[in-house]
Amino acid sequence: MLNVHGHGLAVRMLEAGLKSDRLHHAYLLSGPAHVGKTTLATQLAQAVNCTADDRPCGTCGPCTRVAGGAHADVSVIEVDPDATEGARTVISIDAVKDLIASAHLRPFEGRTRVYVIQGADRLSHDAANALLKVLEEPPPDVLLLLLTDNADGVLPTIRSRCQLIEMRPLPVARVAEVLRGEHGASEEQAEMLARLSRGCLGWAIEASSDPAALAAVQQRLERIADVIDGELEARFAYADELARRFARDRAAGREELFLWMRWLRDVLLIQQGQGDRIVNLSWRDTLERQAAAITSAELTRWLHALTDTVGALDRNANPRLALEALMLSAPQGTALHPLASAERRSPA
Repeated sequence: MLNVHGHGLAVRMLEAGLKSDRLHHAYLLSGPAHVGKTTLATQLAQAVNCTADDRPCGTCGPCTRVAGGAHADVSVIEVDPDATEGARTVISIDAVKDLIASAHLRPFEGRTRVYVIQGADRLSHDAANALLKVLEEPPPDVLLLLLTDNADGVLPTIRSRCQLIEMRPLPVARVAEVLRGEHGASEEQAEMLARLSRGCLGWAIEASSDPAALAAVQQRLERIADVIDGELEARFAYADELARRFARDRAAGREELFLWMRWLRDVLLIQQGQGDRIVNLSWRDTLERQAAAITSAELTRWLHALTDTVGALDRNANPRLALEALMLSAPQGTALHPLASAERRSPA
């Protein structure tokens, strides 16, 4: 059986397809980063090649090789990190041509050839059109699993030929429960990571065992706090920095903007007397100070501008122009007194 926390409806549907050997030929797994898309895709690849009666068993030879990335019939297609600068943000048509060529061959060691396309919204236009041929006339014994953080960024003709599986974040309480019960996290650590995870269990599990993952988020939060406290020149410098990050890695750039959304939401919650619901618990002092310096109306306008910016970037707006416009929309009264940085309480 599929062993995935949450996503009960999707799991039940897929398990029914596995038992009846009537899986769809292509699925689009959509949801935020670290929500479990890759885990589910891996288990599906194991299940269609597993030799046990209860698939996937996770322990047979094929299951082990799929998990280790060593199964001859399971391929992962993604943006090439070693590509030249211009091609570094898209999945090339050459990668899809290789997929098409091998898809028409019989499986080498298993029953089903599986192609996992990481970041399906980053298929180049030519690559997406080429993939349509396989989706419209799928070869036998082929399963296509397209993964995306942004389903709206996937070509509509691609979406319409896949069965969509929307994977939503888990409740924070459920994430904390898993961290305590399966990963040995303390009550305090589990609560903090669960809130920071935004319900994305994968990130919470990683951060519970890798201090560097949590430290990276805290560094980005400190940068956000500095920008809010800073003058317009500092904000423009940050916009340029984030635009460059978008050019290298759109997913990382989008995640940074979601950090902004959660930070500003925390400030708004404090203004509304709901400080017990904030996400960034260890930054409470900074959040409270900013809540006193920004009016609710200014904060609401800024949140709307932030949401509009994310939408514009998803529609391929120029990142630098969009982010500079966002910084211009920020309340100008938030360049706080000179002791702001000294008073900020950095997390332990």
